[in-house]
Amino acid sequence: MPLSSVLPLTDNALLGLWNLTESAADLASFLPYANWYAAHCPTGRNEARTQQWLAGRALAHVLLAHLPEQAAGPLENDANGRPFFRENPELAVSLSHSGAWVAAVVSRQGRVGTDVELVRPKARMLAPRFLSANELLDAGDEALKYSLYWSAKETLYKLHSYRALVFKEQILLDPFRLREAGAMTGHLLLPNSRSQHQVHYRCLSASYVLTYCLDAPTSSLA
Repeated sequence: MPLSSVLPLTDNALLGLWNLTESAADLASFLPYANWYAAHCPTGRNEARTQQWLAGRALAHVLLAHLPEQAAGPLENDANGRPFFRENPELAVSLSHSGAWVAAVVSRQGRVGTDVELVRPKARMLAPRFLSANELLDAGDEALKYSLYWSAKETLYKLHSYRALVFKEQILLDPFRLREAGAMTGHLLLPNSRSQHQVHYRCLSASYVLTYCLDAPTSSLA
């Protein structure tokens, strides 16, 4: 099993990374609740999607094993697509996959979000659709920043789990200095409230970026 790393984020939260090389059949063998996952696993012509789906859930169970929790049951999704453990819904979970990487965060407290992205020219091409004028200006000619901005917005979207968010207007990020690892400040602008969050990032390689956020915002009424 190519589990790349398990990183403690706090005493109550873990981040896991999985380098995906196994077949769907091999991944299924790692999962508990095999019958439930077999019945709910997406199937079809896209084998990669099935592999990523299985790997995300296998990774979540690996992280759960590092936390002294009781049985949590299989991982399901609520009406907004947010994953949760059926028998322990108080645990916060976020999953992401892109290309060869799968990421997961599990926490005993609050909400979490994570996103892993393959760095592609497409992020820069589509940037005017999801970046504000200030964000576009900050990204400039740095291709990596476009993928980091997109990934950070995906992370905050998952943290909030509100389907109607407009990335360009309601999820905003302050300019940041590009490093191998760091943090950026994000803002969720909702109809009745505004909140500020720290989104952490890592450049896994020249080809992949990772972002994650734990729910410790500062909030105010709009």
